[in-house]
Amino acid sequence: MSPSRRAFLAFNGATLGASLLPRGLLAAVESRAAPMPRLDDWGKIRAQFRLVPDYVHLAGFYIASHPAPVRAAIDAFRQALDENPFLVVERGMFETEAENLQSKVRGDVAAYLGGRPEEVALTPNTTTGLALVYHGLPLKPGDEVLVTTHDHYVHHEAIRFATERNGASVRKFALFDDASSATAGGIVSRVREAIRPATRVLGITWVHSSTGMRLPVRAIADALQEVNRQRGGDERVLLVVDGVHGLGAVDESVAAMGCDFFSSGAHKWMFAPRGTGIVWARAENWARLKPVIPSFSDLEAYRAWMDDRAPASPTNARRATPGGFLAYEHQWAMGAAFRMHQQMGRARIAARIRELNGRCKAGLAEVRGVKLHTPLDPALSAGICCFELQGLSPDAVVQALLSRRIIASTSPYKVSYARLSASVFNTPKEVDTAVAAVRTLAAA
Repeated sequence: MSPSRRAFLAFNGATLGASLLPRGLLAAVESRAAPMPRLDDWGKIRAQFRLVPDYVHLAGFYIASHPAPVRAAIDAFRQALDENPFLVVERGMFETEAENLQSKVRGDVAAYLGGRPEEVALTPNTTTGLALVYHGLPLKPGDEVLVTTHDHYVHHEAIRFATERNGASVRKFALFDDASSATAGGIVSRVREAIRPATRVLGITWVHSSTGMRLPVRAIADALQEVNRQRGGDERVLLVVDGVHGLGAVDESVAAMGCDFFSSGAHKWMFAPRGTGIVWARAENWARLKPVIPSFSDLEAYRAWMDDRAPASPTNARRATPGGFLAYEHQWAMGAAFRMHQQMGRARIAARIRELNGRCKAGLAEVRGVKLHTPLDPALSAGICCFELQGLSPDAVVQALLSRRIIASTSPYKVSYARLSASVFNTPKEVDTAVAAVRTLAAA
């Protein structure tokens, strides 16, 4: 008998007759969850979150509070798993494509990204996604990975680990000297100047958690396209983007940004279940990668193992999706978060985040003793506002705000700043409260 999804990971030769299977799994689960609520005003959106009302929550980008539609989806999938774990996992993962719950999630994600379901790999977080990309790329001695000095620890470390194994080199460069005065043209010029003949990959971050800078990714991609016109296929520069603080906060279609690989957690601005994320790439770029972790999502990889041969098709997003058993109720409930964002409207969300954080930046910029590091230009910023307060360390600023029940954060970098970040569950009044508190600290 040829391998099938039903055979994949089935134990003791168990054969599942149709009479033993639960009725349409997705339909059964969705019938237990409440329909998507009306989200036509910001008060209704705030009501979806269980955030305690006696704090001003201005660090929501760190990890999501699950909104009601996501909680309901998680609970419904968890109940189904607890009631019949074997049948639910078999049917939801390894049976027909029509019942495959990962495929349903990919469809919801792709609709938001502006791409196709087959372009989406499912991961636990940005860190895993970046590691899968950098370790999967066929780099060799003499090749160079170019990365900026502004990227997060996990981005730099994923590159370091990969290049230590494959013998490629890594070089860091600065996109700007001062984020607050940087320009899109200046950033793109520095990218052009940094590219060398040996450069094969450029790694960047869409929105920097260090300064709140938002990069002009499309313009950077266009500059690389000019470089690549003069190069052969194996010598072109690939653009890898850490997109976690742009996804869900900025009104751009990932599939139209011009990057080759886009990695993001979904449990920050997207409000998806904690421990979920994605990597997006087109088919020709997935084909460049060597898989890093065995997949439970690609039937051809399983058939090849059964036949003791190499897979007959190129690497794809399914094959790059890490296998192993996990919290399926969280992964399968991702779609609820992406559907919630679709209902709220990406442009509307981005405008609200721009409005609130623009208000925050403008207020902070007027406080004597405050140095604002995030650009005032909304085209070069998103939902993170980074600043210094003369005479106080960033940690002291955060602790002082916390004593006033305002939750802020610090940037986890060698040079650290205090951060305020307004999301769609915040209000202008809360932003004003935080700015007033900073003004009080500055006057003390």
